[in-house]
Amino acid sequence: MDFLVDEAGNLLPSIWVAINTIWPALVMLVVGWVVIGWVRQLVVKILTRKMDDASAFFLGQITRALLLIILFISVLSELGINTTSLLAALGAASLAIGLALKDSLKNLASGFLLVALKPFKKGDYIEVAGTGGSVDRLTLSHTYLKTPDNKTIMIPNSSLIHNNLTNYSTESKRRLDLFVGVSYDDDVREVKNLLLKLANEDARCLQDPAPLVGILNFGDSSVDFTLRMWVNSSDFWALKWHLMEQIKITFDEQKITIPYPQRVIHQAE
Repeated sequence: MDFLVDEAGNLLPSIWVAINTIWPALVMLVVGWVVIGWVRQLVVKILTRKMDDASAFFLGQITRALLLIILFISVLSELGINTTSLLAALGAASLAIGLALKDSLKNLASGFLLVALKPFKKGDYIEVAGTGGSVDRLTLSHTYLKTPDNKTIMIPNSSLIHNNLTNYSTESKRRLDLFVGVSYDDDVREVKNLLLKLANEDARCLQDPAPLVGILNFGDSSVDFTLRMWVNSSDFWALKWHLMEQIKITFDEQKITIPYPQRVIHQAE
């Protein structure tokens, strides 16, 4: 029993030394973490006055990452760890680290390019490699898109740089092309007049340049027309759906046939 008391007495000074060493580092870590969060929010708030939200969010994350690195080095120094030798070891291992994080570094560099080139901003509807959605946020490694049916898509930043990117929101006007086929027995002049009439009756169809109707192709079972018009980007889908419905209703009323592919099979006797 006396042995245990003696050992406890010998350990107490060491325990107090450890506590006195750890608690300042722990307080520094907690306070630093909170302050860095505030700094990131402040940086994003300031940057949003000069750039779009997605770019500001990305630079805010860069600021947070750099401050966290400084914080962790400071905490290690407070704990008595020789950070100089640690940094030297990390420098010597930088090649291996770079190879291991090759894809992550590529995405990070691509993020900087996206901020610099500004191919899109938050809320823009973009399409890349067959995937489309509205830009939600740009992070250190990925860009997040929201689809019209409220799905979230994560795309690596490098994919946005190395693939063809289409932004449907940069221009205020878009061209709307509608395609419809009619029977060879129908009067093509009547079809043309009806399509132009439907376009001109809708105020969302812009008149400069004026709507255009032309025969696009002579198909196997139909004469294929295209109705081409310019609309405000915000009206694109609503006008397309409305005109498609009106074309079908009007053609039915005027006895104009929209044929469907047919195949005739002759059986030998």
